Amino acid sequence: MMGGGSLHHSSFFVLFFVMAHCAHGDLSFSASEELKLGSVIANIASDLGLEPGRLSARRARVDMEGSDKQFCRIDLRSGDLLVAERIDREEHCGEKPTCLLRFDLLLENPLELHRLSLQVQDINDNAPIFSKDVIKLEIRESADKGAKYRINAAHDADIGQNAVQSYTLQSNPHFVFNTQTTGAGNKYGELVLNKELDREEQKEMKLLLTALDGGSPQKSGTVVIHVIVLDANDNAPVFTEAVYTASLPENAPLQTPVLMVSASDADEGVNGEVTYEFSRLSDKSQTLFSLDEKTGAIFVAGDIDYEERSKYEVMVEAKDGYGLSSEAKVMIDITDVNDNAPVIHVKSLTNPIPENVSPGTEVGIINVQDRDSEKNRQVRCSLQQGVPFKLVPSIKNYYSVVSTGQLDREVVSDYNITITATDEGSPPLSSSKSLHLSVADINDNPPVFEEESYSAYVSENNKAGSTLCSVTARDPDWRQNGTVIYSLLAAEVNGAPVSSYVSVNGDTGVIHAVRSFDYEQLRSFKVQLMARDNGSPPLSSNVSVSVFISDVNDNPPQILYPAPEGNSFMTELVPKAAHGGSLVSKVIAVDADSGQNAWLSYQIVKSTDPGLFTIGVHSGEIRTQRDISETDSMKQTLIVSVKDNGQPSLSATCSMYLLISDNLAEVPELKDISYDEKNSKLTSYLIIALVSVSTFFLTFIIIILGVRFCRRRKPRLLFDGAVTIPGAYLPPNYADVDGTGTLRSTYNYDAYLTTGSRTSDFKFVSSYNDNTLPAEQTLRKSPSDFADAFGSADSSPELHFFSR
Repeated sequence: MMGGGSLHHSSFFVLFFVMAHCAHGDLSFSASEELKLGSVIANIASDLGLEPGRLSARRARVDMEGSDKQFCRIDLRSGDLLVAERIDREEHCGEKPTCLLRFDLLLENPLELHRLSLQVQDINDNAPIFSKDVIKLEIRESADKGAKYRINAAHDADIGQNAVQSYTLQSNPHFVFNTQTTGAGNKYGELVLNKELDREEQKEMKLLLTALDGGSPQKSGTVVIHVIVLDANDNAPVFTEAVYTASLPENAPLQTPVLMVSASDADEGVNGEVTYEFSRLSDKSQTLFSLDEKTGAIFVAGDIDYEERSKYEVMVEAKDGYGLSSEAKVMIDITDVNDNAPVIHVKSLTNPIPENVSPGTEVGIINVQDRDSEKNRQVRCSLQQGVPFKLVPSIKNYYSVVSTGQLDREVVSDYNITITATDEGSPPLSSSKSLHLSVADINDNPPVFEEESYSAYVSENNKAGSTLCSVTARDPDWRQNGTVIYSLLAAEVNGAPVSSYVSVNGDTGVIHAVRSFDYEQLRSFKVQLMARDNGSPPLSSNVSVSVFISDVNDNPPQILYPAPEGNSFMTELVPKAAHGGSLVSKVIAVDADSGQNAWLSYQIVKSTDPGLFTIGVHSGEIRTQRDISETDSMKQTLIVSVKDNGQPSLSATCSMYLLISDNLAEVPELKDISYDEKNSKLTSYLIIALVSVSTFFLTFIIIILGVRFCRRRKPRLLFDGAVTIPGAYLPPNYADVDGTGTLRSTYNYDAYLTTGSRTSDFKFVSSYNDNTLPAEQTLRKSPSDFADAFGSADSSPELHFFSR
């Protein structure tokens, strides 16, 4: 039975390390093989003079040269170098007396590389093993005492003290066992005949040979030596060379001849027939090579890979027909072929990249590995054209990915860059790796309105809350940086806050009316809107919105003259000698609306004598349609309708009283003049006669004084054929639209006061074309108010107009 302990015994070995600072920042450590995962090898932070927290910030990591496995790792919190995978010295170094594993310690920001060397020390984890379970020896009985028979040594994968140190042979009367060392330093055993054999006494025997190593605990291996007693065979095979060498390219096809070994035996017959076999061959080598036992030819039996192993040592044993043998060493060197393309490893990558990074910023680190050797592992790296990035060679086979231009997410938000690595083999091999880089948004764009200014049109009398218009601003930034919020800028319209007129939906930009607008009070106004994004800090822009209010026919015409009837009425005096077409009076009306809504038309809807008077459709001028005859009634009443041109149209009516007479003596007292048809003619005649007699002389004097006064001073309030209407009497916002039937400046009037009856107002039409109405004067809305403008303090004056 083979002896030995299991691998878990390695936990009993004390971890030790010796660290020394080497040139160029190299670090060396020493540790036993087969340590438990997580065992501490050394403290990297203290050796580098760094705080443990800095290792995490600089993304410290350890990579092993030429291997994808991670046998060591760094605890970023404590800075300890820990065992990450099982480390088997025999796997890495075989029988080499010194086993050194090399690692790269990489630090970022800034990029820094340290070389770590870990010397793996052997522990006794392998027991001695014989190549066969049974060794067959055929020994002639004629063999002399002291004859030696070579026994192949047991193989122990450990080295030094842990390798095979001694052999013990099962106690027997014929043989003892001695160990020998060759000139090359290889050990082997010899079975020494201590007492002659007697085939008739014992034809065969089985002896147990035990190999012991020097480890602690000690391990052993056994083999059975089967001795068959024969006749004499005193010559062992002899190889032509002690060491054979061969060179083999990797990836050589199966059954490729490697070399041929040859041995000769001086004996004859069966004793001289030589056969070949591998005496010491590892499990890996058994799958790669085969040996023809008759010819000694060695062939390729598996896939040879230079990157897996570059040299093989095998032992070939030549044995004659009765068990005498000898060994020769075969050295097979593997030559490299460029059969490995470079491999690109992304060690770190900043993703996404802020769009405001400055050119020259490092955004990633890549590492390129090629498992081939010499020229086949020399690699050139390149990055595709047309992207704002480049590769900058760094330490060893590391490259930095660096930005070369200003990034703009609104122009390009993602980049797919391809990195290509090509070795210098023949033919060259290459590989590519694509990196996806996203650009992170920065709030670098303010909202921009689609138009430089906006106009909104709304009809007056609109409903509160109605929509005026909509504004739109675009922000090409991402998410909250591109989310637009609308608001009104503080301002005043007609002394009131703009917010009392309009409001804006902060999300949609729709502008609503807060109140109902009146065109006659406000025709247009401007507001300022601000569009602000949700970035930090926010960006904004402003735009002007002009609101235009259009007119609606919501005001009926207002008749200024003749004044509305109150307690007194006004009468126009028409001479009896007036001819057809003479201007008698004028109806003056205004409309607070504008445009067609204020375009007035006049019509006589009822008159005492329908054929006597006519009115201008648009001027409101009342003229005689024919000459006045004696048969015409002295009292004429006209009912005039004033209508605007709106849809639908609005109208107003007034009554015009005309008195046909040549002089005031014929005019009765106003209080007795009645246009009611119920009054009798006799009453009218009496009133007229009394007024004529009592006022004739006074009237004559007043006329003379008035004529003289008017010559010296131009009249201020005369219209030709109409009553005096000062311009300031007009209601606010009344438009003086020519040709629409509203106030015009071609008629002027003089006003005269009398101290007659308190209830009678007379006026006489006169033409005057030289003066216009002063806009500053105030127009009264009733005859009594109009009289007050002339300074009567305690009575209602009689108002008379005389023609000049």
